[in-house]
Amino acid sequence: MRTLTSVLGNSQRLDGGAMFGNAPRAMWEKWIAPDEQHRIPLACRCLLIKDRNRVILLETGIGVFFDPAMRERYGVVEPTHVLLDSLAAEGVAPEDVDVVVLSHLHFDHAGGALTSFQPGQAPKLAFPRATFVVGAEAWQRAVSPHARDKASFIPGLTNLLAGSGRLELAASDRAAALGEGFRFHRSSGHTPGLLLTEVEMPDGPVLFCADMIPGRAWVHLPITMGYDRFPELLVDEKNSLLGDLVERKGRLFFTHDPVVAMGRVTKDARGRFHTVDEQADVRAIAA
Repeated sequence: MRTLTSVLGNSQRLDGGAMFGNAPRAMWEKWIAPDEQHRIPLACRCLLIKDRNRVILLETGIGVFFDPAMRERYGVVEPTHVLLDSLAAEGVAPEDVDVVVLSHLHFDHAGGALTSFQPGQAPKLAFPRATFVVGAEAWQRAVSPHARDKASFIPGLTNLLAGSGRLELAASDRAAALGEGFRFHRSSGHTPGLLLTEVEMPDGPVLFCADMIPGRAWVHLPITMGYDRFPELLVDEKNSLLGDLVERKGRLFFTHDPVVAMGRVTKDARGRFHTVDEQADVRAIAA
């Protein structure tokens, strides 16, 4: 028995121009309305999987490891660790989580793996029993970041993960900690080695698409983020993966879309990809 449930972490507000790259504001503001500071609302949504007697968490969101000034800079809305509260509402305590899969180690995807900011105290890992799965290439990027994205990584996080004795670096399309029913795709357009987890379900796979496709607007092939390292490569990767998912009746799980958690991929008569059967929340979908 496997069930999928969407759980929210801390939300953000980030500059709309940065999130939509070379798309003009006259276009993107119709998709997500900005505030007076030109920021758009973004979720940090995670996927909770109960797989027989295991509890698996795909990503952790941004969390509240930042000090208050940095939380303000990066538009973190809530002062408390929302992910832990969301998990508690589903009857899951931090020590219940067996596996945490991190698509990459940018702070808005991995920060929720840390405990809340406390003045004068170093953060700790928030999930004391979990095996943390990270792609081997994404790990190397975090250990030796380029100057272009060095600020996107959390100082000391790789040391905490490596020192835990509970780190698995995934170098293939499988992870020992996950086992059957899960496989990985990789994308390097956003950051080298982005790990996309595909979950096998009876009515078609569910893909946690992370920052390859952060929300519905980015399903359209030309739309990329200013944060993406290699936008043209990302467009090609999206084209290949989305075409495959259409054939297999796959669904996309969105981490950053402020409204929709999941939708089924389709291709219209003009050859454009988009999603249908959209769901604002995923409530214990069973396999």
